[in-house]
This record gives sequence, C-alpha cells and structure tokens, in this order.
Amino acid sequence: MHPVEFFEDFEMGTSRVTHARTVTEADIVIHAGHSGDFMPHHTDAEFCKTQPFKKVIAHGTMTFAMAIGLSVSGQPLNPNGMSYGYNKLRYPKPVFAGDTIRVRITVHSKEDHPKKKGYGQVVEVKEVLNQHDEVVMYAEHVLFVKKRNA
Repeated sequence: MHPVEFFEDFEMGTSRVTHARTVTEADIVIHAGHSGDFMPHHTDAEFCKTQPFKKVIAHGTMTFAMAIGLSVSGQPLNPNGMSYGYNKLRYPKPVFAGDTIRVRITVHSKEDHPKKKGYGQVVEVKEVLNQHDEVVMYAEHVLFVKKRNA
C-alpha cells in the first residue's frame, strides 16, 4: 500500500527528493519541436551570446515537464488523489544543457476541500534543484485527495 494514500496521511513539512537527470541539448531541441517554441533564447547559440546568460537556456515548460516526470517516476499510483493544478510557477534561475536536476517535494498545506465533502486539498511545493542546489523552478502543486473514511 502506498504510505501516503489518503488526505490524513499527508504530514505538513515532510519532504522527499527525487532521483536526478541531466538535461541534454537533445532534450531542448526535442522540446522546441514538441512545443513549437523556437524562440532564439532556446535555439540560437549566436543570438544567446548577446544575451545575459550567454548561452542557450532550456525552456521553462520543459523544466516543468521534466519535474513532473521526476516527481512521479518510481512512485506507485495513488488511486485516492489527483492533480488539481499548479500555482505560483516560477523560474528563478535558468537551466542549461549539462545541468543535472532533481525535485524536492514538500507538503506545504492541507485543508478540507471547500466544495467536495469527503475530500481535502493538499498543496505540495515542488522545487527543482540543479547540481549546485540552486532552485531553478518553483511551483505549488494542488492535489485533490479523498479522506480515509469518506
């Protein structure tokens, strides 16, 4: 059984860290193709030399997608919870090809669901960390979770 299955199982302040993965140039190119975002900040090395970071930066949406994948990789399905959305998505530092990222997930808050009896809302903070332990992405993941005796 999944140790965090019902609303009551989520403990404020508890954290876990995912395994890591290294971002590659191929990841950035493939994401540009999937998303249609060919902005020069992500695809033009010569243009980027004239910009503040001096090199191609990964798409924020790619970093977000990788973070979600890392967050669920190796985790059993929780049949009593589902994603309700994300709040406060930010990219405080850029991600470059060659960076290795992982996700720190912390239970930030929990409360009764305002409209659905028998359910609660849990907010998990997801911080993507690079190899220098710098936060490169921050998001608050809102979960819709069934209560144990609902």
